[in-house]
Formats: sequence, structure tokens, C-alpha cells
Amino acid sequence: MISIKSEKEIELMRKAGYLVSLTHQYLKPFVKAGITTKELDNLAEKFIREHDGIPSCKGYEGFPCALCVSVNDEVVHGIPSNRKLQNGDIVTIDMVIGYKGYQGDAAWTYAVGEIDEEKKYLMEHTEQALYEGIKEVKPGTHIGDISHAVEVYATEHNLGVVRELCGHGIGTDMHEDPEVPNFGKPGVGPRLKEGMVICIEPMLNAGSRNVALLDDDWTVVTLDGKPAAHYEHTVLVTKDGYEILTPRLD
Repeated sequence: MISIKSEKEIELMRKAGYLVSLTHQYLKPFVKAGITTKELDNLAEKFIREHDGIPSCKGYEGFPCALCVSVNDEVVHGIPSNRKLQNGDIVTIDMVIGYKGYQGDAAWTYAVGEIDEEKKYLMEHTEQALYEGIKEVKPGTHIGDISHAVEVYATEHNLGVVRELCGHGIGTDMHEDPEVPNFGKPGVGPRLKEGMVICIEPMLNAGSRNVALLDDDWTVVTLDGKPAAHYEHTVLVTKDGYEILTPRLD
């Protein structure tokens, strides 16, 4: 069931989303060669809890950490570990933070030092695909309009669109209805209404769209070993458009 949020609920989601943004901004200077993904996770969890938030990923269906940290060919759900980031890596940090019972969710891909042109291209156009989807958000729009906008942009830029994973509604739960795929036809799917909150999150590959699940039952990787990028915002449907609840603070 798709829920419509009240003004009180929306205000709590603004605070949750802003804390997500603050945490991303806090972590950004630490994303450099030599740090381990587990050290990033520890920094994030401490920061979140110090700001009255709850790291919602930790313990979710058994996930062990506060962050999903996915490096290079890892698309999503990478488990923080003793792996050290290296110059030339790209790393996606995906986090969900609860604040007084309501959730905010955002993923951004970061460059570690100097990265090659393929990775720069992938990051630039995956992020832009996110905004192409967000542009469609307003009352009366179909979910399929968002999905189609992401797919068209990604395809025009020769990026593989992962189909096994998608965006979603969000509220008191991390994942609510409706699903928000990154491919589809315009004019299909549920219509957006004022007060809905959704997460739009293109997951795009530099090579083919095909992915595989590792033996840890969490980490999804590209099948061809090419790099992947992932950008996500929590987006409120307003009276005449949208509001990004997880604004970039940089």
C-alpha cells in the first residue's frame, strides 16, 4: 500500500534526510586511499548516533553494518571490511538513517584520488540519470515516467541499466510501496500524489547490465567486472513538483 505522509511526518522525514546529507558530507574528506571500508562504517555510525539518528541498515535482515560500501565492480550492498581503498577506486556509500521513527536514504559514488576517464564518465552520467528521473516527479506523473526517463538517459550514454534492483517508497520503513525501477514505459504504474515519498536510485554499469550475487548473500557485482555507480535521493512529491529531502551539501 502506498502511503501519503502528513505534514508532521514530512517534517520528520526532512530531518532524517538532512542527517543523511550531513553524514555523507562528514565522510567525504575521509574517502581517500588507505582507509578501510570498515573505518568509514565506524565513523558513520558514531556520527549518526551522536546526532540522534539510528543507522537503519545495521541489523536489517541481518546486514552487519551501518553503511553499504561498494567498490568498483560492486553495484550495491557491499559489506564494510578491512579492505583498503586505493587511488583510482570509485566507492559508493549508501546509507539509511532513522530519526524518530522515520527514514532517509541516499547513495553517492565517490572518486578515490585520481580516477580514469571511464569511471569519470560513469559517475557523471549515473548522477545525471538520477536527476533526469527526479525531473519527472509531480502529482499525476506515473512511476513509469520516472523509470523511462532514467532508462532513456542511461541508454543514450551507453550505460548498462541494472534491472534486478530498484528504487522504492520510504517512510517509517526503509522499503515501502511503490517500487521505482530504472527502466520502463511512460504512462504506466502508480500515479504520484502530493505527500508521497520515494527513493529514486539509478544503478548503472560501465559495461553490460548483467549482475551476480556474491556468496555473502549481500554484495551484488557486475558480471563482466566493469565498474558500477549508484546515486540515490529521497524525494517528496509536493503540490506542484518535488523536494529533495537528502540535499547535497557540497
